[in-house]
Amino acid sequence: MAVIFSASSDRMSFTHSSRIIAPILRWLLPNISDQSLHAVVFAVRKAAHVTEYAILALLVWRALQKPNAGNPRPWHWSHARSALIVVALYATSDEIHQAFVPTRQASVWDVLLDTLGGALGLLFLWILGRWRKHW
Repeated sequence: MAVIFSASSDRMSFTHSSRIIAPILRWLLPNISDQSLHAVVFAVRKAAHVTEYAILALLVWRALQKPNAGNPRPWHWSHARSALIVVALYATSDEIHQAFVPTRQASVWDVLLDTLGGALGLLFLWILGRWRKHW
């Protein structure tokens, strides 16, 4: 959560992060148009939202586990639901924080995207657990 909070600061705003991503893209794709460059930077930033909240959901889910001797890592939907609620609440608080940062803006869509990221992370975990026959 501290990493996500620090990423909500001014130095990780679109303007600042595009200064890192754009030169790399221009080096890889020298003929990329400004419009395409902007779209790719936007997509990378949104993919980062999904990824960081998927990781947060997995960490919260793991913190909620109470393994026992007979079934060391059981899947409980209540743990997944609780983890997703924590993710949604933290995503909301993160957007509220961004509302007070001059170069950032709060967005309900980002809360939904972040919560979707958490749900996708938990879905990935559930599928992996079923495939490996952990639950």
